[in-house]
Amino acid sequence: MKTPVSPLLALAIAAFVPGVVSQEVSPDALVKNITQEVLTIIKHDKDIQAGQAKKVVELVQTRILPHFNFTRMTQSAMARNWRIATPEQQQALTREFKTLLVRTYSTALSNYRDQAIEYRPLRATANDTDVTVKSEVRQAGAQSVTIDYEMEKTAAGWKVYDVKVGGVSLITTYRETFASEVRERGVDGLIKALAAKNRQGDARFGVSNT
Repeated sequence: MKTPVSPLLALAIAAFVPGVVSQEVSPDALVKNITQEVLTIIKHDKDIQAGQAKKVVELVQTRILPHFNFTRMTQSAMARNWRIATPEQQQALTREFKTLLVRTYSTALSNYRDQAIEYRPLRATANDTDVTVKSEVRQAGAQSVTIDYEMEKTAAGWKVYDVKVGGVSLITTYRETFASEVRERGVDGLIKALAAKNRQGDARFGVSNT
């Protein structure tokens, strides 16, 4: 099973810290403020800078994942195939997709090298419950990368349900991969493919499947 190609670092730099969420804070302000906190952690943690796998995975699990809607992300990535999956298969797909993204973000954070992030003004009203936070990642000697965060307002705060890197949707990219797997091997085949890929990631990071 192939992994969709995208700037992995760009997917992880704008991370979020649990406990700071407030419905009164605009989504762009939330992203800006918390991004700076996470980057500060990275810059001052020598273990993370050295690429210590378990420390990086822990950072992803505790600071990033709580603010993603993985059920919606998995359902969207599955598209119409979500309806043919049993509740048990849907749970397994969500679990494996979440684990896959943990490894993706962990790889990204391990590669962080002092990139600068700029944010565009948020075009939204106070009553909007679905917004796009636009940003751009800049690094000396490299082409800048645009990153758009599709976010929804929930009872638990703002949640990310898709990320677009250079205009390419993470969910859309996985949708094509998932559809191909389901066509060839069925839903169970997709689950097995994701689990196998996650086991490879577990071996690399030296951690247990989450």
